[in-house]
Amino acid sequence: MRYVSLMPTQGERKAETRQRLLDAAAELFAARGVDGASVDAIAERAERTSGAVYDHFGGKDGLLFALLEGWVDDITVVIGAELATTTTLDERLAAIWRNVTDPPAGGGRWIALEHELWSYVARHPAAREHLARRYRAAWVGVDEAVAEWSDAVAVGPALIGLLLGLEMMRRVDPAAVNDEMAIAALRGVVRTTTGAAR
Repeated sequence: MRYVSLMPTQGERKAETRQRLLDAAAELFAARGVDGASVDAIAERAERTSGAVYDHFGGKDGLLFALLEGWVDDITVVIGAELATTTTLDERLAAIWRNVTDPPAGGGRWIALEHELWSYVARHPAAREHLARRYRAAWVGVDEAVAEWSDAVAVGPALIGLLLGLEMMRRVDPAAVNDEMAIAALRGVVRTTTGAAR
């Protein structure tokens, strides 16, 4: 008979602590903003110590970036799968738009936290380079995807900027930015950089 331990392993405990900290941070960042959510408050919400935040993430910035990167990775996988089943430019842009405005990860908090991050790096220049690296990588990813179905070149910054701006305006007034208008605007970015899209 083989003995099976019901006690979690050290790796399982670490993974649970990491996830609890991420969940607590997501909740507090959404409710209070990044500046308003202290390391101590996050640790308390997660029923862990502030030392756990530093051990796992190096501090609040590391926790913020880990949280956003996890959500972005999840959304990237979903968008990639959806793009694989599309055939027209509008279908592709609709898949991207849908996943930005109603993301499958982050409990609906991802995009709000993305906007919060912009404000945060404006107040904390040390965090700006991390965000710049993150966006440069996203721009490359968008450019590679768009190159497969368009002659567009270097549209990543414009497409992501427009996506986030349209999503922000939709939050302000949902009736002002409907899906058709958003897709038309995104199509305009792709087409004006190429003259035509496939």
